[in-house]
Amino acid sequence: MAETTRKAVAAPSPLAPEWLSVPEDLNELLPALWAHDAARTAGGELALGGLTATEIKAQFGSPVFVLSEADFRARARAFKTAFDAAFADICGGVDVYYAGKSFLCTAIARWVREEGLRLDTASGGELAVAERAGTPGELIGLHGNNKSDAEIRRALDLGAGRIIVDSLDELDRVAAIAAARGTDTPGEDPGMESPRAKVMLRLTPGVHAHTHEFIATAHEDQKFGLSMAPGTASAAFADEEPGSAPSMAEEAVAAAAGHDSIELLGVHCHIGSQIFEPEGFEAAAVRLLEFVAAMRALYGVALPELDLGGGYGIAYVPGDTPRPPAEIATALAGVVRETCARLRISAPRISIEPGRAIVGSTTFTLYEVGTIKDVVVDVPAPGQGGQATGETSVRRYISVDGGMSDNARPVLYDADYSVILANRTSQAPAQLVRVVGKHCESGDIVVRDAYLPGDVRAGDLLAVPGTGAYCWALSSNYNYLARPGVLAVRDGAARWIVRGETEDDLLSRDMGV
Repeated sequence: MAETTRKAVAAPSPLAPEWLSVPEDLNELLPALWAHDAARTAGGELALGGLTATEIKAQFGSPVFVLSEADFRARARAFKTAFDAAFADICGGVDVYYAGKSFLCTAIARWVREEGLRLDTASGGELAVAERAGTPGELIGLHGNNKSDAEIRRALDLGAGRIIVDSLDELDRVAAIAAARGTDTPGEDPGMESPRAKVMLRLTPGVHAHTHEFIATAHEDQKFGLSMAPGTASAAFADEEPGSAPSMAEEAVAAAAGHDSIELLGVHCHIGSQIFEPEGFEAAAVRLLEFVAAMRALYGVALPELDLGGGYGIAYVPGDTPRPPAEIATALAGVVRETCARLRISAPRISIEPGRAIVGSTTFTLYEVGTIKDVVVDVPAPGQGGQATGETSVRRYISVDGGMSDNARPVLYDADYSVILANRTSQAPAQLVRVVGKHCESGDIVVRDAYLPGDVRAGDLLAVPGTGAYCWALSSNYNYLARPGVLAVRDGAARWIVRGETEDDLLSRDMGV
């Protein structure tokens, strides 16, 4: 049987961050960090869906993203079921959109549709994946702050269920392209009335999410959305509204309502990503519902749909506390129900975008250990920017066969991850480590701080959980490393849903050969 417990015998390293404690059991899989079908085998190996780390390495190599299909489907269903139940008496259920930008391929697009979800895209390439997977157009949304005319046309050609408009300029372009479709498409009757573009307006509610600055998207000083702040409308529009200081959002509603080629579905907001606290979502919901009521009162414009965004957090390290879908749904439903009653309006149809919360924890990345190096480091004094204490400690650097090319989030966002020894268990004392990649770059960090057994050696396998979202999607060929493939595991069997690249793939675009 595998050894399953090891009491901590080492004191915390003075180099460890305050949030990181020495685990009582270095071999334990903390459920919050892993897919539900991840487990240790009797022999001590990490296994997913019954397939062990050693088997995965032998058959498919490393590094490799290993995804649980069953866990993905279960998480998608959990959001759909929970939100439908919570909002059944309010608006008859909820439309749940999977964020294609987090990780998308044709298999994922099919699973999303089969589990009753819709699909958000943010580029022509993501639209192409959705089309190749057979996603019905009415289940597709197109996001983006700088959509090209070609992307807008493609969305209209697919019959996209909604285009989320991000600026007044873009609204005019969508309207013009939609109006021209009956006259500039070969083979169509010039007199034929073109279908209207279905549009939602992305608003910036000014609600600050407690997250990294670059993934908090509802404050004013950033590139997304139409401001709801008074006085942000253009001078021309403000002159038409004497005695008021209208917002850019109000101007967009009035403009959209004035375009014959636009069907204004409603409004949308997204306050950020990797958020645990509920207060931001609830405050945004109240602001947008008040806006919906105001638009009917001021301009007689009905907004029958409201997207409350998402960006719900997942667990990356011990201590992260993601909220279950049912808890999120019940809290939001209560706020929507109460606010609509106070405003005396009928609730709009609600949609949400859970983001990484569906795919993030379904996946781990499997690496092979290469070189190991102990470095003597000055111990900093407590607090930000503390001076050295005059003491030293050892930081162990463990290099693996991937790095920032398969996970750019640590270098982009200072993101923290966890790591375990995957091919065996160990009773060795805990050692503070930094897992790094093989790139010629000092910032090439995979896991900044973690405790691993002190006997980790070259050839061992390490697994980093929580890499389903924004890892493969942000991957690169830095140093001409081929990007890893994505392996879907279910019931002891595995198959590529995205194959890994080869050197021939990399050289195929080099036109000098």
